[in-house]
Amino acid sequence: MNTLGYAILSALGRKPCSGYELVQYLDAVWPAKHSQIYPRLSKMEQNGLLVFEEVVQTGKPDKKIFSITEKGRETLEKWVTESPSDPIMRDEFLIKINSIWLSDEESAKKLIQDRISNLEQKVAYRADTIAELEQKHRENTMSKHFGRYLLFNRRNMMDKEEISWCEWVLNLLEKTNFNISKLMLWLIGAGKLNLVIQNMMAVSEI
Repeated sequence: MNTLGYAILSALGRKPCSGYELVQYLDAVWPAKHSQIYPRLSKMEQNGLLVFEEVVQTGKPDKKIFSITEKGRETLEKWVTESPSDPIMRDEFLIKINSIWLSDEESAKKLIQDRISNLEQKVAYRADTIAELEQKHRENTMSKHFGRYLLFNRRNMMDKEEISWCEWVLNLLEKTNFNISKLMLWLIGAGKLNLVIQNMMAVSEI
């Protein structure tokens, strides 16, 4: 079992899901593509960790609704108590930031502005879900949905923090009229470059 398998069990422990619903749910926990999820579902079904019910649909392909088994629940329960591995973070944006000295000022601004736009869309998209979870599950720590409430708030807080950082960078570029080379020299000279990268790694997705 890899981590994706445990993420799937975690989702199904909350409620039965179709493969499509799993892709959406896992986006907040352990993002994966359909091509990764469906083969894993098949193996987990063979190992008795989950079962599925085939639902006949009119005018479109039938779908499978997956549910966790008792064996799957026991496997997940045992795994939950183990210490997690160190997080793995890969974000192309951070590589571009680390090499931003090769860019011109306008291109650098666009890179940051696009990041802000993308993050703001994600924050807005989560708003309704967070409001619903807030109303139903905030005070009930034993609810199967409580963890989802915590995760969505965590992601929004992290994205909002990164938006603030991006706005700080834009303000620095516009206010000081530094070109990219001067900005990097300033960050390096102030001993802040590594701190900036570390902070961004701490708040970027997953």
